[in-house]
Amino acid sequence: MNQLNQIGIGVVANNDFLKSHPDRETTVAGVVAMPEKDAPHEINNALPKVAILLCTYHGQHYLAEQLDSFQAQSHSNWEVWASDDGSEDDTHAILEAYQQKWPVGRLSIHFGPSEGFAANFLSLTCRASIEADYYAYSDQDDVWESDKLERAVRWLQTVPENIPALYCSRTRLVDAENNEIGLSPLFSKPPSFANALMQNIGGGNTMVFNNAARALLREAGEDTLVIIHDWWAYMVVTGCGGKVFYDSYPSLRYRQHDGNLVGMNATWAARLKRIRMLWEGSFRNWNDSNIAGLGKLQHKLTPENRQTLERFAKARQLSLIPRLIHLKRSGIYRQTLFGNLGLIAAAIFGKI
Repeated sequence: MNQLNQIGIGVVANNDFLKSHPDRETTVAGVVAMPEKDAPHEINNALPKVAILLCTYHGQHYLAEQLDSFQAQSHSNWEVWASDDGSEDDTHAILEAYQQKWPVGRLSIHFGPSEGFAANFLSLTCRASIEADYYAYSDQDDVWESDKLERAVRWLQTVPENIPALYCSRTRLVDAENNEIGLSPLFSKPPSFANALMQNIGGGNTMVFNNAARALLREAGEDTLVIIHDWWAYMVVTGCGGKVFYDSYPSLRYRQHDGNLVGMNATWAARLKRIRMLWEGSFRNWNDSNIAGLGKLQHKLTPENRQTLERFAKARQLSLIPRLIHLKRSGIYRQTLFGNLGLIAAAIFGKI
């Protein structure tokens, strides 16, 4: 049993608590079927409020479909905070049209920092004027399942408010025309900081988190140079002793198209691209940035995770044999056999 479980702040990667709520239609594979379009749900202010943090950039082609899927949510107490990063197409006009269409206060539109999507998401995460019970990251081109927020909130409510908590899930992959083409990988190893140092398991478009998790992200600050906002959230929550729930049910339809800034990485072409980036030193540079960012929250890391980070950081500076020994002691791992073989290769050739 690891230290997080010993102190009652474990991480979970199964659906046991949700099995008692079989309130959704499933396919033969146990995957949620796309719901029929319903009329907009009335706002139920008795439900916890969810702030949807939507970042946009040249998103005119699919943005309306994304916004419509918010409107179809069974959890109706939500508001959208949109941050547009300098779009020159009709993105802003579409946002304004929905702002007029929806009740006052349902959609707020802001200008992003124009420093890339990760900085844009962090700017929304740290914006003091946004107040809610929970916060959901959203891309501009997906389609949420109608119970996405309901499912996330149901789990988040099982976690005490003072404990950082992060919900994420598997996704249903669709093409540009919203035709299903597969599912994202199903991860079976438990979420943990030792895993988070090596990879992210939940796409930001699936993530919903509580105020305790947001407080950590705000403490680190929006000026933290992170590679990807969702990977950063996974590292911060696990590192600081929070809970992470990886839902094996797909919570949204994740659109794959040429305009994706960050697409799925499960294809062989994507794997080969990652190998090339590893050899070019990108993975090592990413780790440099992550370690520097985590330094801002070192006082909040659990003792076990602080030791993991220290061993990992030290191992990267050592010669081959000591490097492999210290990396083994750090406990870092990836979710798949292929990923762990790549990790070993990176360690051997000093690319970690």
